[in-house]
Amino acid sequence: MQYRTLGRTGVQVSSLALGAMNFGRIGRTTQDEVTAIVDAALEGGINVIDTADAYSGGESEELVGKAIAGRRDDIVLATKASLPMGDERNRQGSSRRWLVTELDNSLRRLGVDHVDLYQIHRWDPSTDDEKTLSALTDLQRAGKIRYFGSSTFPAYRIVQAQWAAREYHLRRYVTEQPSYSILQRGIETHVLPVTEQYGLGVLAWSPLASGWLSGAIREGKDITTSRSTFMPQRFDTAIPANRAKLDAVEQLAKVADEAGLTLIQLALGFVTAHPAVTTALIGPRTLDHLRSQLAAADTVLAADVLDAIDAVVAPGTDLAAHEKNDTPPALLDPALRRR
Repeated sequence: MQYRTLGRTGVQVSSLALGAMNFGRIGRTTQDEVTAIVDAALEGGINVIDTADAYSGGESEELVGKAIAGRRDDIVLATKASLPMGDERNRQGSSRRWLVTELDNSLRRLGVDHVDLYQIHRWDPSTDDEKTLSALTDLQRAGKIRYFGSSTFPAYRIVQAQWAAREYHLRRYVTEQPSYSILQRGIETHVLPVTEQYGLGVLAWSPLASGWLSGAIREGKDITTSRSTFMPQRFDTAIPANRAKLDAVEQLAKVADEAGLTLIQLALGFVTAHPAVTTALIGPRTLDHLRSQLAAADTVLAADVLDAIDAVVAPGTDLAAHEKNDTPPALLDPALRRR
């Protein structure tokens, strides 16, 4: 396992991190299964666990908390807030009112007195940056969080938040968690140059592109992944964007074979090769998934292999841009672009 400094924090983190989205009802995982995965991940050199309040409605945090009991100090523990936690309209977003309340809820579910990294899961256009940063700064000073970061923020929002922190003399986001894979390279255009400019640590989520780069999705095979059951539109090969992904996967499989690698090693080695990326978040649902992904921990791709990948999916290209979750609100809500 390789270790890298998380931005400018001085904290050393593994180049692969354990993502906990599949823990709980989303991945149909039990406490025993989660504990076994956490055990194997730590034994494999991973020292980062990333979860969120919204993962299975808080169940993921509860499962993680029980799995790390007694060894919390050995783990860089990260969670997130801002996605809806119920139907009540104020149980979401990044207002001071909600963040102060929900952090306490997360700490209770995790069974800890602080988290190392607290992240705003999505940019909240209804809350001013100064209000959010002020709340996070106070939570940091209270000792409940060590650092805070953003997740899936567009580049201009990352810049705006950095400016607001300086303007109002507040603590700043020190990390960004974007979606990044061979099939979704759009952040190379704007986001990663910005994170490098501001010295942010980058935790890349979905490096296997929701399973497309796991080796399980190939031409002529039935598509059966945990995500295909609740996001079927992302795996329907009748949709042009999905067809393009499948065609790219077939070409990438040949690149991997010629390099003597598995497709997973190719995919994870690609993400961790980018100088702006600190760690790649893997989200195994089973021990077998974890083992196949840990095998990529020390993968270093040769220049000719990286060139071959560029020939399949050009730098800065998203094969399914609509899946990025960072579309500006005005493009989604007509009321925001019309008088």
